[in-house]
Amino acid sequence: MAIAAALLPDPSPRFEAAFRVAAARMTGLPIVNPALAVEAVGFVPWEGCWLGVVVAPWFMNVVLAPQDPAAWQPLPVGEKRKYDFAAGTYDFIGARDDIVGEYLACSLFSPMEMFTDQPTAVLTAKLALEALFDAEHAPVPEPPPGESTGRLEAIKESIAAPMSKREFLTARFRDKPRESRG
Repeated sequence: MAIAAALLPDPSPRFEAAFRVAAARMTGLPIVNPALAVEAVGFVPWEGCWLGVVVAPWFMNVVLAPQDPAAWQPLPVGEKRKYDFAAGTYDFIGARDDIVGEYLACSLFSPMEMFTDQPTAVLTAKLALEALFDAEHAPVPEPPPGESTGRLEAIKESIAAPMSKREFLTARFRDKPRESRG
């Protein structure tokens, strides 16, 4: 009987340690937002990985790190792989750090000048994680070329049809089809 590999612990402390070292080296650079600190946000198990967000003074990334070593699929540094979530498909880039080890990153924000404080950045990170699993945030598929929705065509026809001043001023064009107006 094969012995299953042990699951790896939450990588939050490793991400925070690694990027605090980097933040110390980057102090004073123009891309660094001094109002922010390094923080690992919301790490949870997901499909054999740890999924969370890393907030740093110069970026915010969704990250995947190994949880189940048997399920982890390494990716060379700088190469991309797509992952499907309820909100759509996202590209993650292979990365490696001496403290963290291998991980995958998907950029949310960089640089971080739009954030005025740490609580706002952390709340944004939490909401971004929630949004990944909400199909309401999925992109609306475009109709195939040459094919359009009936509603869109009706709107285009309504706009193109002649309209009297009275119809325009009473907004009748919103309620009725415009077959004969004049």
